Amino acid sequence: MKPYADLAEIKKSEGEGKTSYRLLDEGHGCVAGCTSGVSYYRSTEYGKPGVHADQEGFLVLSGSGYAKIGEEEFKVHKGVSFIAPAKTPHTIKRDDTCEAVEVFWFHAAI
Repeated sequence: MKPYADLAEIKKSEGEGKTSYRLLDEGHGCVAGCTSGVSYYRSTEYGKPGVHADQEGFLVLSGSGYAKIGEEEFKVHKGVSFIAPAKTPHTIKRDDTCEAVEVFWFHAAI
């Protein structure tokens, strides 16, 4: 088990207007569904919302845009942190002032 990850060595996944890197998971010692990563939201439109059995927390590292959790939409920018409760649709989009909203995210069992 390797209890750390280097973003430069992580395989990326591409989705609707975003690129994601899964950093830590069970292969790094995480338990009970714990996982974390970094995503770059490049679209100015909301993509398909994520919905998970567990809660997901976010910290905006750079950029600015909007997040939508359930029916609530709010502005996000560097330093904003928020959480999507379990089984709640959530999505992020950038605004016209930047190329991407970069977020650190983590899943935690409840």
